[in-house]
Amino acid sequence: MEKNSSGKQEQTVIEFAGATVNDGFATFFQASASEAGTPERLGGLICQRMKHPKKWLMRVSLWLLSTCIGTFILCGRFCLSSDFPYVHSFSQLSHHQREAILLSWSLSYFHLLRMFYKAIKFLTLLVFFTQVDEKNENLSWKAIGYNGPDPKFKAQTNQCKTLEQAIYETSEGEEEEESKENVDKEELYGPLYKGLITMQLPRDIVASSLRQAGFPVSARHKKVNAPSSICSPSLVVRCDAVVVGSGSGGGVIAGVLAKAGYKVLVLEKGNYCARTNLSLLEGPTMDQMYLNGGLLATDDMEMVILAGSTVGGGSTINWSASIQTPQHVVNEWCNEHELELFDSKLYKEAMDVVCEKMGVQSEIVEEGFNNAVLRRGCEELGYPVKNIPRNAPADHYCGWCCLGCKDGKKKGTSETWLVDLVNSGNSAILPGCEAIKVLHNSKKGRDRNIATGVAFEFEYKGVKDICIVESKVTVVAGGALSTPTLLKRSGFKNANIGKNLHLHPVTMAWGYFPDTPTNEWPEKEKKELSRRNNDSYV
Repeated sequence: MEKNSSGKQEQTVIEFAGATVNDGFATFFQASASEAGTPERLGGLICQRMKHPKKWLMRVSLWLLSTCIGTFILCGRFCLSSDFPYVHSFSQLSHHQREAILLSWSLSYFHLLRMFYKAIKFLTLLVFFTQVDEKNENLSWKAIGYNGPDPKFKAQTNQCKTLEQAIYETSEGEEEEESKENVDKEELYGPLYKGLITMQLPRDIVASSLRQAGFPVSARHKKVNAPSSICSPSLVVRCDAVVVGSGSGGGVIAGVLAKAGYKVLVLEKGNYCARTNLSLLEGPTMDQMYLNGGLLATDDMEMVILAGSTVGGGSTINWSASIQTPQHVVNEWCNEHELELFDSKLYKEAMDVVCEKMGVQSEIVEEGFNNAVLRRGCEELGYPVKNIPRNAPADHYCGWCCLGCKDGKKKGTSETWLVDLVNSGNSAILPGCEAIKVLHNSKKGRDRNIATGVAFEFEYKGVKDICIVESKVTVVAGGALSTPTLLKRSGFKNANIGKNLHLHPVTMAWGYFPDTPTNEWPEKEKKELSRRNNDSYV
């Protein structure tokens, strides 16, 4: 850092590999994860957010690395020294030695060491590149060309805060002001705010809210400070149908039933994030809107799995691709598994109705840089390429849809069927409530168990509480990851539960495209959105 004659600091310019770089690169090259607080954040993430069956192995390994003997076991000759005490713990080794150890782990013949390396690498990079300061900025973003959240969205958020304050100060009693207040609240809190019932309130208030929504509720008396259980729940709610999950399956079912006049209760494990409450930051969004905070992985750590856990489920954080069931899949289901329904006119009509409600179409007004590169590459190689249908209008050029849709143009369930559910006046959504068991019993003359409702838990003042929903119809739509675990916890023994799961791997490709304008590639401005743009092609 240089100073001019007046003592003011000039822009940082350093020489790197024979080239001059600006202050963004200089800050990144001089950065220290320790000084940025990354180790503390990483420790908190592992202890509080990470849920993995082999988490204990990571904790044991980290403890071993804090000791000389443990470091020798895991690192071998790299920790040896000619100086006393001859064997050093991992933290006492030089930077060069630690790099050599990590490299050896990545190439180790021992699977557990490779898995440990992958886990530490993934978690460290995730924390370092997503942590933000008080200005919601990261010290590496300028260097890697990432410009953070949409600046227009920041301005919109500030306007909403002003609007919220204005609503608070609005006088009551005037019908015109009350009508305006309702419109402003919908803009501020999202289209579902009237149908949400927060369970993180005193039991009497929750029971009153449910009764006002038209649900019969009975409160069970119990001893003070006595823990709730399925046998002794805090509340028992009755309804026509209970739906577990609010995504592309549960949200559609709930909306259709509610519009038909049934009393429907939707249980959602995640919370509701209105448009104005989105951060459009990877770290906070993954923690708030993704299953297990975006840290869900296979047992062998070979694949990280991303799934939605918020009101709207996966339809809230997906990339808008909306593909109808391919004909070869329909043929397989129909011919090999004798499921003739999927090749019927009724099924095709249902798919068309769903796509119309979601606004699925293939037109695009403006194409992102990454897709322009992909399209051109396919054309030059002779590969067929076409637009993937999206549940968004042609002019939707957002780029942040995997972090929540900031303008509501992406027609997920929270913008369509769940809105129908709320507007019906028959139903309610309970966010932050996790179904723990499907209740069922046998009826006379039948050899199958009949579902009678769901037991769910939520956290109130740091303590787990349990309630029960008694229903005529029970729908479990928690997705391919959460539904099998719920069914197994409920005591169902079908051998197919949890089997035949197929994951969709995603591979990232990197390329360098200079900012200098050329006739070969699109303009510079489009590259700024290329890392987030959500219109894709095949």
